[in-house]
Order: sequence, then structure tokens, then C-alpha cells
Amino acid sequence: MTPESVHRSASPPTGARRSPLIWVGLGAAVLLAAMALISWGTGADSEAAGGGTASTPHSRGPSGSGGGDGHSGQGTPEAMAAPPRFDSTVCWQDIERFNESVTVANFRDWAAPLLASKDANVRDYLRERLTELIGNDAGHALTVLEWSRDAGPREFNVIMSALRDSQAVQQPQVAAKLLERGLDPTLDGPRRAGILSALDTQKRLEPGMLGKLADFAKDPVSGEAGWAATRTIARVMKRDSGAKGSVAPYMDKLLTIGTESPDEQIRYLALSMPMHATPVLDEDAHARYAKILTTEGSPDGREAAAHNLSVSGGDKAKTLELFARQFVAEPEVCVRWALFRFAARVAGRDALPVMANMAITDTRFQPLYQTFERIYASGTLDFVRVWNSLPDQDPFACLDRHD
Repeated sequence: MTPESVHRSASPPTGARRSPLIWVGLGAAVLLAAMALISWGTGADSEAAGGGTASTPHSRGPSGSGGGDGHSGQGTPEAMAAPPRFDSTVCWQDIERFNESVTVANFRDWAAPLLASKDANVRDYLRERLTELIGNDAGHALTVLEWSRDAGPREFNVIMSALRDSQAVQQPQVAAKLLERGLDPTLDGPRRAGILSALDTQKRLEPGMLGKLADFAKDPVSGEAGWAATRTIARVMKRDSGAKGSVAPYMDKLLTIGTESPDEQIRYLALSMPMHATPVLDEDAHARYAKILTTEGSPDGREAAAHNLSVSGGDKAKTLELFARQFVAEPEVCVRWALFRFAARVAGRDALPVMANMAITDTRFQPLYQTFERIYASGTLDFVRVWNSLPDQDPFACLDRHD
């Protein structure tokens, strides 16, 4: 747990990923698709297959009757009832054939039986292989993007993850098409969200793209896609700032979303995501966060404002005065706990008089004040070490727990 933890996580939960080696998962998964893959052949016939695979010739009818492949149904009952046996080495050879011969043109058809296995390791392999096929080719990237219109959920996730990780996504025409498709009102919300999330690997957002994402995120009907647009802005801000870019344009848009979006979850995300980049706030951003601290209707948003002000690098005395004043007016104990602990982050041991007054205002904080006082008296001054020295970091059951 970190001192930045707030009531809700800024990112949605993700499912657990299985850990077996990729070839083991692939060997199991292709049992469903092996014979379809075998039909591709190994030479010119495989290349001619182009767009797809034939249906498997091994479909069986009821025991004792012939299948649809033209073979007679003769044979002992024991032989007919025996399950098919596949050599795992043969299955793996089929995957190698796929790996060597697949192209962007035939990827969807050839990948379909593998996706049907519902195996996470297979999906990881397909995503990585498609990323390689796209490479830095804008034409390939735009072709793959077209698939997003009608792709099923598993295929859609593979497609968008591959696009997101490709080199070509950095090309202006590809990024512009992703934005256009993500803002397309004829698509459903989850699909638009996935497309806009593929932009979060951009090295920077040009003003026009940044403005369109922010305007969309503020739209009352943007929903899940608006949430994804907000997260994309914040993630690119972190990457751009790490490359010595300016955070000011991104912070301006995030603060605008955080104050103007009618969706509380989107507002909270916009206000909290800068925690992960810890930007130094300019005077304008500091003033806007100060206003949010005193006016935002969501307690989570006020906690996020307190955090960002505590690392803003501004006037410490001014920030402490704001925290002290807001502590008295704040009705929520969790926001008070944020103001109390982040006062220590702002000024260290020099914040103790302010924290003492807070504990007088709310006696629930008196034991906490005594703990902070004792830790500082021991010579521990760094805020992270002070935080880690607390016997209870969540005295009011406010913080997320990530087990």
C-alpha cells in the first residue's frame, strides 16, 4: 500500500494471467484446430490457401455410421469409439507452419480456429505475431484497424493490442484514423473504448488530437469510451513528461475534464491520474486543484486534489494553510485523513503544529498525531519512511487494498 492510495483504483481490474510456457498452451489449444491447420500444406499449396482453411474432414457422425468425408462407416465399434490421438509434436509443427506462412491478408481466417480454443497463451501468441506482421507499415495497420468494426470480443482484443504495440501506430495517419474510429458514434461503447485505448502508447498528443479526446471525454454520453479517452490523455502525459515534454497541455485538459464532465467516475479519473506522473504544478493548475479541493462533490475527487497539491512543489505555507482551513470544513473522515497525512508530505516535521490543530478539531486524529510526532522525534524525516513506519496506514478503512 502506498500513501497515494485512494478509495478507488484509477485503473480497471484485469484478470489473472496463466503462467505456463507459451508452447505448452499452444500445444493444448491447437488440438481443436490441428487438422484444419494441417490442410494448409507446406509449400505453394499453403500460400494458395490465402484467406482461410477448409472445414475438418474428420467430423464423425454417430457411432457406426459414416462421416461427411466420404469414408465408409466400417470398422469395429471399439475403433470407432476411440478418441482421436494427436502427436503434440505434429501440433507444434502446425503452429510453426502458421508462424512462417501467415500474412496480414490471411491472418483472420488462419487465426480463427486458434482463437476458438479460448486459450490465453494462444491469444498472446497471436497478438505478438500480428504485431510483427504490422511492423511499421501504415497500410497494414489500417487494414487491421478495419477488422475492428465486426471482430468478436476475443479477436477484437488481439487486434487492438497488436495495433497498440506496433511501430506503425506512431505514424500520424494511423493515429488519426484510430481517433476517427474511436469517436465514431455508430460503434458501441466498449468497441470505441478499446480503439481509443490503443492510442495510449503515443509518444505525445498533438494539440488537435488532445482537444478532440478531451471534448469527447466531457460529453455526457461518452460513457466507457470517455473514460478510456481520459486515461489515454493521462498515460501519454506520463510518457511525454518522461521524455522532457511539457505536462501543461495535458494537465489543462485533465483539469477541464475533472471539473466539467457530468460523469463522476470520469471526473475522478481525470483528477487522480496525474498522481502517477507526479507533475510539478504551475500556478494555474495549483489554483484549479485548490478550487476542486473545496468544491468537488465527490470525496474521491477531493482526496485526489489533496494528493496532487501535496506534491505540487508550490508554496508550502500556502498549501498547509489551505489544508488546515479545508480540514475544518470537510465532512468526510476519509478526506480529512488525506489532508492530515498529506500535510506531513508537504512540510514534514514542520507540519506538526497544523496536524496538532487538526487533531484538536477532530479528536479521532489525536492518536495519529501522537504517532507522527513520535516518528519524527525518532529522527525519521523522509515522508515515505514515515509512512512505512505507521502501525496502521488505514485507520478509517479508506484506502484500497491490493492483495
